[in-house]
Amino acid sequence: MLDPMTGLPLRFLLTPEAARFLGLSGRTLEKHRTFGTGPTYRKIGGRVIYALDDLRAWADRGVKTSTSDPGKGTVLPAKPHAATLHPYAGKERR
Repeated sequence: MLDPMTGLPLRFLLTPEAARFLGLSGRTLEKHRTFGTGPTYRKIGGRVIYALDDLRAWADRGVKTSTSDPGKGTVLPAKPHAATLHPYAGKERR
């Protein structure tokens, strides 16, 4: 992929571009950021950007060869999970 403005290879994508790259909606990618289940991202100023290598690595965690293959890892859905919840979630702080 080349950046039409510079002619250089793209290294970082904004949320809408990253979502298209992964075949997801931008909103789903935003939810993944909120719940900590998505690909690694960077924040520069107020902009969220994704490195292509990070998007590929995150997607590759879900690689499987069959339904019985445990694979390399798991790509969690964009919702809260026990492993990603804040330690004080649901508890009163003193």
